[in-house]
Amino acid sequence: MGQTTSQPVASSSAIPSACPMHQSPPPPAQCPVSHQSPSASSSASAACPVAHDNLSPLNQMPVLSQAPSPNQSVALPTDRTLSSIPKADESAKWEYPSPQQFYNALVRKGWETPEEHVETMVHIHNFLNERAWEEVLRWEREHNGDDNVQLERFMGKPGTLSPKARIMQFAGWLLPERFSSEPPFDRHDWLIRRPRTNQSIRYVIDYYSAPPEPDGSPVFSLDVRPALDGWEGIRMRIGDMTEGVWKREREREGRA
Repeated sequence: MGQTTSQPVASSSAIPSACPMHQSPPPPAQCPVSHQSPSASSSASAACPVAHDNLSPLNQMPVLSQAPSPNQSVALPTDRTLSSIPKADESAKWEYPSPQQFYNALVRKGWETPEEHVETMVHIHNFLNERAWEEVLRWEREHNGDDNVQLERFMGKPGTLSPKARIMQFAGWLLPERFSSEPPFDRHDWLIRRPRTNQSIRYVIDYYSAPPEPDGSPVFSLDVRPALDGWEGIRMRIGDMTEGVWKREREREGRA
């Protein structure tokens, strides 16, 4: 329901088949930027490694420098790619981090990454978020009749399984021949704003690694859907399930 599979984007021998910006533990496959709130995070030292007065209120991530990291041997681009995702209350669109900012995020978390692969990793990160936005627009067109929406704010939650992800994981343990028990490697919560009605609705996005292509290229699967934290999300989810049932019934009648 609301799940799509992307096309292959790069060889798995060159990059990890997961999002490095929000990846979940265990080490070293962990998120280079902490998504925890100050009250939830912990450290062995007395000082917090993140300056919380420098966090963006739109995603609770630190503002990353464009300056090269110490001991960096390869010059990385500082240009930022403009996304197709509109910002709320602004006549602008969200920008993705530059390869240099992306690398700085990896370094500050202590994750060793070959510098020559960073640009490819940024490409995959951006590609997955564009696909997620396409799914949000599909939901809005089909169940709200209007895809004029904006991304108000977002939050990465790599260590928090959504209720649906937990159900799918249990189904994989119960029926391994039909379902996979592999958990998503990342999760985002996006708060979408509808300018026409000034209504906000939360979407949950689970990012999965799918079986690779025969040539080894990684494939990703996105499960994008409205959260069940209000009547609007419930209405849209029920409508999507109902439409799926009718579609399968029509296909069955067409084959008869």
